[in-house]
Amino acid sequence: MLVVTALGGNALLRRGEPLTAENQRVNVASAADALAGLITSGARLVISHGNGPQVGLLALQGAAYRADEAYPLDVLGAETEGMIGYLVEQELGNRLGESYPIATLLTQVEVDAGDPAFRKPTKPIGPVYEAAEAHRLAEARDWSIAPDGDGFRRVVASPAPLRVLEIGVIELLLGQAVTVICAGGGGIPVVRRPDGCFVGIEAVIDKDRASALLAEQLHADALLLLTDVDAAYLDWGTPQARAIRRAEPSSLRDAGFAAGSMGPKVEAVCRFVERTGGVGAIGRLEDAAAILEGRAGTRVEVAAHGLEMAPAR
Repeated sequence: MLVVTALGGNALLRRGEPLTAENQRVNVASAADALAGLITSGARLVISHGNGPQVGLLALQGAAYRADEAYPLDVLGAETEGMIGYLVEQELGNRLGESYPIATLLTQVEVDAGDPAFRKPTKPIGPVYEAAEAHRLAEARDWSIAPDGDGFRRVVASPAPLRVLEIGVIELLLGQAVTVICAGGGGIPVVRRPDGCFVGIEAVIDKDRASALLAEQLHADALLLLTDVDAAYLDWGTPQARAIRRAEPSSLRDAGFAAGSMGPKVEAVCRFVERTGGVGAIGRLEDAAAILEGRAGTRVEVAAHGLEMAPAR
């Protein structure tokens, strides 16, 4: 069984934790425990991951330089793919041994230069600034900014992913029983020039959408979006909150989920299931094996009927 697993940013860095190398390694070690179990049980695994906190930190470090010296977002995305991939690859290797080959692949994802997202940036990155500082930076660095709580953050375009350029390389590696870590942070956004060549562009691709596209292009059997909550919930944050255990795509999509949290994950798994007939699921990283077996998380299938809720606790 070929499974694409997408590790959410909150699965790699707990909410409120400082963004230190040690904290990330501890969390990656926990992720590796769960993923190693999938691999030893016989699943062929492709691993993607978030990079929001990491790319934000690199962008903040770049702010110490002159505007023309700071690295663009596509380069920062490549740096975070390498950094997080290194940690995941090493911790998985420590658990599995050399008989299970693992490779991290920098992954370019094509987007459309005419995507409307470039005209209306919405993806927040980096720290929260006070109003005066935010407007000063926006003027000095030609940034778009938007309110975020009591402050402001830089926002960038989040265009739709169209194609994973290295899909053939990933298939070659899978054919040799290699566990592949790729498409981190949604992949490195690139656009095609009129002459057919590709070049990076200032954007951040939603990692759930990119993971769904990756799973679709690979004809994967399952897409697991692994995060720090145990399932998708109706009435989340209220005393009436109820976990959804099984759903068919249209019913889950129609249930309505917040665009800033569970919404992108729901849309990604629904799109994958509708386009491929495979299984999509959302749940906690530590429950990965149980989610794949249908014993935990929210499982999305064409054959499901409406929404099936978990038993009341």
